Amino acid sequence: MTERHPLKPFLPTGAKILMLGSFPPPMKRWKMPFYYPNFQNDMWRIFGIVFFNDLNHFIDVEKKCFKQDEIIDFLTTNGIAIYDSAVEIERGNNDASDANLQVIERINLSEILAQIPDCKAIVSTGGKSAEIVADILGVKTPAVGEFVETIFSGRPIRLYRMPSTSRAFPLKIEVKARAYEAVREIVE
Repeated sequence: MTERHPLKPFLPTGAKILMLGSFPPPMKRWKMPFYYPNFQNDMWRIFGIVFFNDLNHFIDVEKKCFKQDEIIDFLTTNGIAIYDSAVEIERGNNDASDANLQVIERINLSEILAQIPDCKAIVSTGGKSAEIVADILGVKTPAVGEFVETIFSGRPIRLYRMPSTSRAFPLKIEVKARAYEAVREIVE
């Protein structure tokens, strides 16, 4: 059974970065109706470390949920757009694993970038996303923590490949956070 992407692209005015994951997890795992909604995913903890030196900056520890309004305000203020590289998928095991995703339809990257003309970097948040976006851009998939440069839709763009923020990816959160420092450097 195929699934269409359940969220609209988050494209704040003036966005300088477009973060692209692969596809949201099944809704039963969501803690909020926004990107990286699985409480077992460390994206918002990593952003807390990178931007505020506080693992729990975007976490309501007591309620065991994310502070969605603060996340959205932060992303808007800092010009960080978010979407996913797949728009329609089929899950192999009804789980969140990228390994079990069959991509039916990819992102229309030209259309998305046309809506965020100040964007100069795409940050893939895992291997599947990096492979899809590199293929769209016609470039080699960068190594984790690296980037490649190209011209796409008439503008220079960098594609960064970050480590997956899933806890299934075996790397300490502090090491992942160091890789994501590149995001802070781009928006500053």
